[in-house]
Amino acid sequence: MRFVLASASPARLSVLRAAGIEPLVRVSGVDEDAVAAALTDPTPAELVTALARAKADAVAAEIAAAEPDAVVVGCDSMLRTAQGEVVGKPGTREAAAKRWADNAGSTGYLVTGHAVVRLTGGEVSERAQGHVSTAVRFGRPTEAELDAYLATGEPLHVAGGFTLEGFGGWFVEGVDGDPSSVLGISLPLTRRLLAEVGVGVVTLWNTPNAQ
Repeated sequence: MRFVLASASPARLSVLRAAGIEPLVRVSGVDEDAVAAALTDPTPAELVTALARAKADAVAAEIAAAEPDAVVVGCDSMLRTAQGEVVGKPGTREAAAKRWADNAGSTGYLVTGHAVVRLTGGEVSERAQGHVSTAVRFGRPTEAELDAYLATGEPLHVAGGFTLEGFGGWFVEGVDGDPSSVLGISLPLTRRLLAEVGVGVVTLWNTPNAQ
């Protein structure tokens, strides 16, 4: 059975590889704005879960013929700031700078949604979805440190405008909850969702002794 990651995120790929899974990577191409617009006043959890589900469903439909026996995992993450704002990727240096100005010295919540679609014989046989919220305690970078961080370009393209495993890790004081979810894919949540669709995570490990 193939594990298919419906995401182009190098951080998610790195987490999975370190945890014993070599996934097939397929990007969904889902119009995230359209998915969000179709929801009526969603909570952060509802929003990220709906986006994850849309990505998993789209990729499952695309690969069903080539990978008839597979599990497709879709992911999405957003940050709920201390001010109650729900934000995704900043996209621009200006937006990332404002994000850090708002978040410095505060605690935000990285909300991550996952959806799993199981294909059996090329047909969808099971689905599962869920979310996890992890508290992130932000430090206070100096103006020079923040300028240097913004210059790397890293915070422009990641949910909440920060990373834990990259340059941004210097400015995160700690996390309370599941650290893998802050990297983009929650290993505990993914394991539970795989179990819901009848797949034991250890059967997907690329180790000689996996059972």
